Amino acid sequence: MAALQTMQTEKFATSTGMMESKPTVPVVTHVITDEDIGALQGSKLVAMNLNRVVKLLTDPHSAMLYDRHVNALQRLLRHYPKGFPMKDLVQVFKILNVCADRVNEQPRYEQFIVDILKICSLPFLKEKSSDELIYEQIVIESISQLGYLMRVVSVEVRKQICDTLLAFYSETPANQEVQYHKASTIQYNQKVVENSDIAETLVKSLTLLETDLPVKLAVLNVLQKFSKTSAKICEAMLRADAAHRICSRLMDVDPSGQLLFRSSDILWNLLEKGDQATLTSQLNNLTCISQLRDAFIYQLTQGYSHYDRQLRNDLLVLASIVASKCPDAPFVETGFAKQLVLFATFQEVKSHNALVKHLKLMQNHEDFELKKMLFNIMVTLSKESTVLPILSEGHLMLALFSFVRANESQSGPREWTPAQFEELQLQAMSCLCALCPKMLEDYMTVQGSTRILLLLEWCVGAEDFGGHGNSIHGVGGRGNKRAQMRYCLRVLRSVVSTGDELALQDLADQGAINQIISMCAIVGCYATEDYFLEKEGVFLLIDLLQQCPKGMDNLILGCLLDLCENPKTVHHVLTWRGHENISAAHLFCEIWRNEEREIGVKRDPNGAISDVRRPLMGKLQEGQGVIPLPANCMSQAIVDVSENMRAKIYSLYCKIGFTDLPGLTVEDHITLTVIEKYLDFKMGEVWTEILSELDQEKVRPTTPDMEAVEAISRAIENRAEIVAGTQQELLEAQQSQDVLNEQEFYAEIRENYRQKEKQLNDFSDYVARTSNYELLKAAKERQDYSVEASRIPNEYKTSDFFHETDVPNLKTTAFSSRNVTIDSTPLELTGGPLSKYDPMTGTRKVRRVNKQPA
Repeated sequence: MAALQTMQTEKFATSTGMMESKPTVPVVTHVITDEDIGALQGSKLVAMNLNRVVKLLTDPHSAMLYDRHVNALQRLLRHYPKGFPMKDLVQVFKILNVCADRVNEQPRYEQFIVDILKICSLPFLKEKSSDELIYEQIVIESISQLGYLMRVVSVEVRKQICDTLLAFYSETPANQEVQYHKASTIQYNQKVVENSDIAETLVKSLTLLETDLPVKLAVLNVLQKFSKTSAKICEAMLRADAAHRICSRLMDVDPSGQLLFRSSDILWNLLEKGDQATLTSQLNNLTCISQLRDAFIYQLTQGYSHYDRQLRNDLLVLASIVASKCPDAPFVETGFAKQLVLFATFQEVKSHNALVKHLKLMQNHEDFELKKMLFNIMVTLSKESTVLPILSEGHLMLALFSFVRANESQSGPREWTPAQFEELQLQAMSCLCALCPKMLEDYMTVQGSTRILLLLEWCVGAEDFGGHGNSIHGVGGRGNKRAQMRYCLRVLRSVVSTGDELALQDLADQGAINQIISMCAIVGCYATEDYFLEKEGVFLLIDLLQQCPKGMDNLILGCLLDLCENPKTVHHVLTWRGHENISAAHLFCEIWRNEEREIGVKRDPNGAISDVRRPLMGKLQEGQGVIPLPANCMSQAIVDVSENMRAKIYSLYCKIGFTDLPGLTVEDHITLTVIEKYLDFKMGEVWTEILSELDQEKVRPTTPDMEAVEAISRAIENRAEIVAGTQQELLEAQQSQDVLNEQEFYAEIRENYRQKEKQLNDFSDYVARTSNYELLKAAKERQDYSVEASRIPNEYKTSDFFHETDVPNLKTTAFSSRNVTIDSTPLELTGGPLSKYDPMTGTRKVRRVNKQPA
């Protein structure tokens, strides 16, 4: 438009000579074509016949026309400077593959491959919004083809492949001309990369790049970016054995230091987003463990920066996970276990090893975390029995017990801070809980009992100490020494659980029993009992009783029974509710039934007494029979009391009562009738044993004694029969209730069907009345008959004072104040609101009057 104005101005000046030139008004066109828009907004994308280029490169007659090939490829690059359309990707990658196959015979193709790959780094173009869906599989296969181009033996091509993949996948494009990427395009590109096999191809290509460090670093950079954000790519990399391929070359020569950093970061990403079992299985070999060992030692002894310490800790975490997932990993064979023990103990145990001669751990966060992780991996490695001699040789137990001492409020310039020392102390004691049972000899050598009891004495001492309460080990220990006391008891428990006589005798000699019983006991100390109840300790005990193994039931019931000596405990027991809202009384009955099933007590299918003479006797007690024993030996009936939990459950019910218990079923009531008479039945068993022993020893009691024993036996047998009868009544009552409930249920069903039938009949009748006038009249007559039949029959209609309520020829009825208008004639109502009432006849009189107008 500006050019047209300029031409008109010049023409006007030429024709008029010296006259002043004035621009003319341009002609405005009302037709704007696509070409005009393209001219204004940019060059229009015109399709290029790429099939001709493919044919030119592949046709045998034109295969040697290199100049024409160069011209065609140059036109291709000039035609698509902003990116390739999705619909042309098949031909574009055919061209790339042809050029890749001919690079060896004609080097000039190399630059064209690089230039085409640069364009591929741009987002692929689409003509329609549906192209992303239509050509998605083509785009996925095209991205996969980029990985196959790594076969080209060219540093520039391989680097450009990596740059292209990074630009295509990441949010920040490599090409500076592309300044804006829509979020949807980025998500689409990442989805395409995830669904392709580019990650697996790049992992496998690392084998070709062992001697080409720059390209290898570029490939690792791509894998690092891919694995950082996508779990699907991590799984694909693990399928290609990425963990083993990368870790096995961890310590290759690299002056820049990027190889170790990128490799460890990729392994960390695979650990976080991939399958840990697959990862550890790929690292479970001599080569990978040796590489992890060398990398960790190098970073620990040669690294001084913050980055080096972080990388060192990451490598130790990888080794810890491999050790935890694969206990048979070759840590001993590679010498890694021995060196880890050295690093874990070098501060507490003097060593002349050259690796730790100049090694120092400072108070910074990374060194502190390293110390804790070294303690942790010691416990992990101890799961393998072959590691225990190495731990013992490295004096690990001595190093851990060096932290079992009283905490100090101040620290030296090169020592751990008080907060750090407390956390390491609790970490060390947590490790001792796992290691002491496996290393009892070392525990005895370092006088572990003495150290633990001294620390326990310090924990209950009067001196003030404010714990920091850091880490999971210090929960509840802020401002006090509760965390240290808790771990002291745990260490002692782990030692006692071994059952070793020397360790137990050592603890007894040190006075451990008296020391633990004196501020640690709950029962008997009223303040501690109240605090225990306040913190819902009874609820936790019954929760544990419901979920714990059966071997702990007897111990927990004993604790509950001791606590029930405090009257406040009974309310807690009755208030407790467990899974499915069951009560403690129901739980105790269930434990009783399980106990009787285990010892073989005879019960009928409903749980009632089946043998009134032996209501408590089990199969074992019955099978052993009665054997004459000395007076100082307990009989089977007495031994049975201590061998099962029925006596404790009976005692618990004696505390909480046998009536008005919540949450009991009929089966529980049947069981409870037996529990209530437990002591009487047990007394009957004892007298029965006495009589049997006297009979076997040929001893006859005196007549009065014999009569007393027989009376007691009969009384107890009668009680058993009464209990059996009560149980039968409960069962019959339950059966009657079940029958009644069943009848009510069926009655409700019948009523529902009757109501549905009545509703259907009413609706049918309504439809019939509204559609047939004769039926409507008949219904009206029935209604009038019903109204008439509902009235009280009397002779009031035959009296002289009876009058019809319906006035004949009625047109209007109006109530105005106390006047009534009938047939337009005013009526005056006298004697009341409506009419005058006659008490003799029980009727009201209405008198017609003439109402004068006002």
